[in-house]
Amino acid sequence: MQTTLSQTFLNTPEGAEADRILRSCVHCGFCTATCPTYQLQGDELDGPRGRIYLIKQLLEGEKAGLLTQRHLDRCLLCRACETTCPSGVDYHRLLDIGRRHLEQRRIRPLRQRVMHLALRQVLPYRKRFGALLRLGQQLRPLLPRRVQEKLPSRQAPSPFVAGAHPRRVILLQGCVQDAAAPNTDRAARRVLDRLGITLVSAESQGCCGAMSQHLGAGKEALTFIRRNIDAWWPLLEEGAEAILVTASGCGSTVKEYGWLLRDDPEYAAKAERVAALTRDLSELLDAEPLDRLDLRVEPQTVSYHSPCSLQHGQQLPGLVEGILERFGFQLTRVNDSHLCCGSAGTYSLLQPDLSARLLANKLAALQAGRPVVIATANIGCQLHLASATELPVKHWIELVDEALKD
Repeated sequence: MQTTLSQTFLNTPEGAEADRILRSCVHCGFCTATCPTYQLQGDELDGPRGRIYLIKQLLEGEKAGLLTQRHLDRCLLCRACETTCPSGVDYHRLLDIGRRHLEQRRIRPLRQRVMHLALRQVLPYRKRFGALLRLGQQLRPLLPRRVQEKLPSRQAPSPFVAGAHPRRVILLQGCVQDAAAPNTDRAARRVLDRLGITLVSAESQGCCGAMSQHLGAGKEALTFIRRNIDAWWPLLEEGAEAILVTASGCGSTVKEYGWLLRDDPEYAAKAERVAALTRDLSELLDAEPLDRLDLRVEPQTVSYHSPCSLQHGQQLPGLVEGILERFGFQLTRVNDSHLCCGSAGTYSLLQPDLSARLLANKLAALQAGRPVVIATANIGCQLHLASATELPVKHWIELVDEALKD
């Protein structure tokens, strides 16, 4: 793709990166075949190729109009297009640049500004979100039906005392998952304890920065990222062997810390090391002698939803499914398993209509095999799926934990 970006912009690291990505696109259109929003809308501007054109025009100085904002907002950032792209276009990085420029040049309507600010002031902060969630759970009968459906039931984590093992791994507790589904990390602690691994937490860690990054608040995202690096660094120096992320959406972002801080002379090297040491739970378990877990798997049919952040973002397709099958779980076949469920971070809140259509399609595919439980690997997907089905929806590590012999 030919570009005419201004020389001033080209001389910046961001400009050079945007120009490289734009020029790598060859207009082939393979991306449209796997783009969830293009499949729903049938509109070129609701597919990656069309959005790339809009970003190109934006960065070349054309007016930041409502049309551009609407179609960039509709992108799930699922990255299925990147998995399909034969040219290796770093679409998600270009979209982050485009959204950031759009936020700087176009003022959103007041309602949208308030919504974005509220999300950024609540969701990334564990205590704030937890308090608001508990209040909502207590007032559930008084809330609108649509809000009730989104609220997860209160989950009380079962007690557990970990052993002391020489091997230590840092656990990213995150923000939403710690409050909404605390059993996920508790299950991970129990399973890894059986494998001789202790999970340690850094008190001052917090949000991974993903939400701010994808809402165009890049500087805010970098503040969260630097805080996490500062929190984890002493533990890494003391011998922690990895950083474990049990929510694949967060893991996809943490693995990009090196790129996000590549121009920061103080943090670049540390960020690169943190990114290199970050592991999804499935990666960590896959490298261990799993026969030591000694599971008692009850006969049950499981439908597994592979989050976009795991199969496209982290490029780990089939890894969780393989682990579950090795343990003896019976997995159903899920059609169009590469497509997004519509959660996509804050997408279900900001684009509820498109999100609901994607959710209906995904649940139809997941429930076609008549499972007794749906499993996934990301808290956003878990809450989103659970909001519209009577089946239990769990993180896959909970199934493994439940099968541990006493």
